[in-house]
Amino acid sequence: MKEVIDEVEQWLSLGHTVALATVVNTLGSSPREVGAVMAVNDAGEVLGSVSGGCVEAAVVEEALIVIESGEPRLVSYGVSDELGLSVGLTCGGTIQIFIQQFSDKLHSSNLSLRDIFQAIRQSLQTPIAICTVVEGMQAGAKMIVNEKGDRLGSLGNAEIDNMVADDAQGLLQQGLTKLSDYGLNEQCRQAEIKVFVESFAPPPHLMIFGAIDFTRSLSVLAKVLGYQVTVCDARDSFATVARFPAADEVIVEWPHKYLENAHVDHRTMIVVLTHDPKFDVPALVSAVRTPAAYIGAMGSRRTTRDRIARLQEAGLTEAEINRISAPIGLDIGARTSEETAVSIMAEVIALRSGRSGERLSHNQKPIHAR
Repeated sequence: MKEVIDEVEQWLSLGHTVALATVVNTLGSSPREVGAVMAVNDAGEVLGSVSGGCVEAAVVEEALIVIESGEPRLVSYGVSDELGLSVGLTCGGTIQIFIQQFSDKLHSSNLSLRDIFQAIRQSLQTPIAICTVVEGMQAGAKMIVNEKGDRLGSLGNAEIDNMVADDAQGLLQQGLTKLSDYGLNEQCRQAEIKVFVESFAPPPHLMIFGAIDFTRSLSVLAKVLGYQVTVCDARDSFATVARFPAADEVIVEWPHKYLENAHVDHRTMIVVLTHDPKFDVPALVSAVRTPAAYIGAMGSRRTTRDRIARLQEAGLTEAEINRISAPIGLDIGARTSEETAVSIMAEVIALRSGRSGERLSHNQKPIHAR
């Protein structure tokens, strides 16, 4: 939505009625990603794309019907559908598109377009998720949720609001967007309503310093979990795209030099896997002086003790050293690189969610924080 809001606002200021079509789900091969949008006004003007051309004309027709009626619609196009074939959707997949009229007050939400647009524009500083009922009672209702769980608007039911807000926080932490089913009595995936949760935030960023065997497994797992992954090592023969194909970027540079110009914020995790003082000590000295949410360093107990002494010699305070999780990871008995990756990412997840990482069967706390 971010890419069309300026033009949509202009249309509205000129007195046009506008409908927004959003891809909320895809199955199999699809021409556009979830979250792709197309805006249509009452004059038939179009912004954006939901299918790269395959079903645009059909969606415009649906959008004009929504503009006329004011009632939102969830429509599907697939290769097995006669309509999907007739309008050209031959990629083999299915897309679901939610079409809603945009007016000053959104249906049943107590939200204005100004609320929505302002939240989206500020999302780089304050990430938010916009939750929309796309099927069932209160279709079209919206709720905004931020990383702290603060809410604006409602989906029309307090119990549904609680469940969706919990899920939205988790999706927002990972920068993910998803369509889910919800029912009452805390039973998700009973299809009483469908809610589309769209995250407006950069994905969390995992910086891995050290191009070693463990790095490959860690980068693969982190991508599965929705992280942007950077691998950095000063050795050009080790830091190659061929060795780490899952990484978003592979940087040949000394880690501490890389940190001098890298963007690091509360969504950044830094992992040092080098085992070599000439790499990891300068990297950690630089890392603790950033606002990174997590800093971890691999090594045995003996290596960790030696590293602490070196960090003290480098001038780090006790508080700065205590920011470093070392030895890295949760104690799950990991031995292989894949198991170690699970151990590391489990610690990161526990830290970000404010949990201890203990076994669920050993406590009576709610499984999902309310």
